[in-house]
Parts: sequence; C-alpha cells; structure tokens
Amino acid sequence: MEPIALIAITVVIAMLGIFLAYYLTKLRFETRFRQWQETEGWKWQTEIEKARKEAITQSRAVLGGKFVEQLAPYLPDFKYDPTEARFIGSPIDLIVFPGLATGNPQEIVIIEVKTGKTSHLTPEERKIRQLIEDGMVRWELIQQSSE
Repeated sequence: MEPIALIAITVVIAMLGIFLAYYLTKLRFETRFRQWQETEGWKWQTEIEKARKEAITQSRAVLGGKFVEQLAPYLPDFKYDPTEARFIGSPIDLIVFPGLATGNPQEIVIIEVKTGKTSHLTPEERKIRQLIEDGMVRWELIQQSSE
C-alpha cells in the first residue's frame, strides 16, 4: 500500500475515533444533565409544595388570630363585661372601660390578644406598653365648630 493511502486511512480512523469520542462524551454528559435536571426538578417541586403548605398554615394562623382578637370579649376567660370593650385592632386590640355599662367607669384597660405557641409582642406593641407603663398617656378633646 502506498504511504499516502496509509496516511489517509489513519486520518480517517483518527477522525472517526475523535467523532465517536465526541458523541459518546456528549451523550454521557447529556444523560447526566437530564438526571440532574429531573432530580433538581423534583426537589424544587417538593420545596414549592412545602412552601405552599406553610403559607396556607401561616395564613390560617393569622386569620384565626384576628378572629380570636375580635371574639375575645365573648370568650369565657375574658374577665370584663363585653359591652365595655371596644375593638381597635391595630396597634392594640382592645380598650376596656370597666364600669362603663353602669355609667361609672373606674379605669381604662388596654389589651393585646395573642394566640399560638409563640405569642411575642411586636416592637411597636412593646413600645406602646412601655409608654403606658411610663404614664405617657393623656386626654385630648377636639371640638369642631358647627359651621
């Protein structure tokens, strides 16, 4: 055989080897990528479902808490006359005027209702509590003219 033919056959075999190695490597990496994609897709789907369930649970807890805040004067543990309680909602829940029903209010009670396992005051609620405890409460009358 002629040397040129041998070189041509060697080049063709080398090219086929390179071509085959390229496609086998490509196939291997594409397969690994698809497996990774499926695994990550499953993880993401699981995380999305978990986040949705947590969001629903949290939403129900918040709505339940808001319901209890408004219902608190009518619950058995409430130690004041429900007719003397006024719902405010934010930043405090209730103001109670004990004795108001008899026409003789004795004090003003500010109540924050908390539900759930971890019932912590917000920074604003703590500040309001501190202002009340420090006596930083006053009466103000706003009188509008009838014109």
